[in-house]
Amino acid sequence: MSKTVMIVTGETSGELYGSLLADSLTKKLPGIRIIGIGGERMLASGVEIISGFSSAFGLAEAVSSLREIKATFHKAVEALAGQRPQVLVLIDYPDFNLKLASEARKKNIKILYYVSPQVWAWRRNRVQKIARLVDKMAVILPFEEQMYRDTGLACEFVGHPVLDEIEGIGDDRNAIRKELGISETKPLLSLLPGSRPHELDRLLPLIEEVVAIVRKEFPDLQFCVPFAPNTDMQKYSSHIERLEHNGVIVNRGKSLKTLFVSDAAVIASGTASLQAALLGVPMVVIYKLFPLTYWIGKLIVKVKHISLVNILAGKQVVRELLQSEASPDNIISEIRKIMQDTEYTEDMLQNCALVKEMFAGRHASEQVAEMVAEMAEWETQISHKYST
Repeated sequence: MSKTVMIVTGETSGELYGSLLADSLTKKLPGIRIIGIGGERMLASGVEIISGFSSAFGLAEAVSSLREIKATFHKAVEALAGQRPQVLVLIDYPDFNLKLASEARKKNIKILYYVSPQVWAWRRNRVQKIARLVDKMAVILPFEEQMYRDTGLACEFVGHPVLDEIEGIGDDRNAIRKELGISETKPLLSLLPGSRPHELDRLLPLIEEVVAIVRKEFPDLQFCVPFAPNTDMQKYSSHIERLEHNGVIVNRGKSLKTLFVSDAAVIASGTASLQAALLGVPMVVIYKLFPLTYWIGKLIVKVKHISLVNILAGKQVVRELLQSEASPDNIISEIRKIMQDTEYTEDMLQNCALVKEMFAGRHASEQVAEMVAEMAEWETQISHKYST
């Protein structure tokens, strides 16, 4: 019987983790067939794409995407029945993936849930539901492991796949700056507007305002806006034209490389804020939601911070500017502080280094690939001894 794994992702960060996992599975299990729901990165890693992912975030966005999500779900269920993967790997995206887990359970397909939903922030009752539906859990934040083990579910903290991606970019900053068209001699401020359409719609105009003002105060500063690989660049062409007219370097699919060579960053809350922390890039985190979504979120979300670096540190390490606080004046004030207050910036980076230590010695993609092989009872060609 051929070795088949199915990987299901729902948005850009999950798709990155899926592509890294596919690379590790291919190395460990030559000849393995990997099918899944994802995008360009997973396709480049040899995954046979059943459907592109159909992510939605928030109430207004979910309603407009419902038909597409239903069609994707139907394709996924068909693949479970027709392709019969030995293991189904679900990456985050809980509303979709927990329903798919229920379908896989009926077919006696083994299920590994990789990257926990943010149950520690809201809907904690999902822990019990996940424990009933899946066979194993692989979590990427250290405090999540015990939450699932308390239910009796086999769970392992595997580290964060972002570190796997960071290790792959090398250490030649000048070569990467040259590749990106960035001067090697001038400081770089990167502005990352997120990957979801609602993030881009709300944050790109704000970023344009910030650049227009900051470039006058810091004439030697360079600017770069890296877009996620699955961004519809044509849709945002008017924003891109205005950014480039203001001297901003724009790229697509090179966010990590851009952060690696940055001196400071303005980042939409999400995986990129953790990437910046692990790379030692001082930052300010911004975010804007549809007002009703934000109002409801304030009622049900039980965390003090929204950025992963602050959540992991248990305190404010980087400034978070949300909703109306995410104004040009506030963002520019924080940029000014990062650029001019050495003590403030050094303290931020020291705390970021402490967060990085939480993941030391772990290789998430390799460990999860090993877990998949164990669940399917396959012998791997390359064995990686990972931390536990």
